[in-house]
Amino acid sequence: MANSYTQIHLQLILAVRSRKGIINPSWEKELYRYISGITERNNHKLLAINGVPDHLHILIGMRPNQSVSELMQQIKANSSKWINQKGFVPGRFEWQSGYSAFSYDRTAINNVIRYIENQKEHHGVTTFKDEYTRLLKEHNIDYDEKYIFKDLE
Repeated sequence: MANSYTQIHLQLILAVRSRKGIINPSWEKELYRYISGITERNNHKLLAINGVPDHLHILIGMRPNQSVSELMQQIKANSSKWINQKGFVPGRFEWQSGYSAFSYDRTAINNVIRYIENQKEHHGVTTFKDEYTRLLKEHNIDYDEKYIFKDLE
């Protein structure tokens, strides 16, 4: 649409179903490239992606051409199918239902990128549950404990 200008930065978080730590370093970069392609084919800009064996963080510049839920559905469905077709895990790979999306002002983007780039070091000292509840509180999001991502299996 002509004369429409936006600046929407979102950190997206998705976890492996049952919080199984099965994203292997031997294929994680390939997964990141695949998800980057999904994001870019939907006209969004991938700014950072990284994670640990049980969850991923993705920072994007979001275009208003689709909803967050539609983009997340495409990322989760297509990447699950791709992982299963590649045979990267025994059995069936699935993402946990739900996701998180946190918005940021452009002045925070460099800090969020560094945070995402350092996920492996960060999770050497902080659990995913602690990280996740901290983000929910920082963004003033009401939540119910029973719906918080499960502990790692």
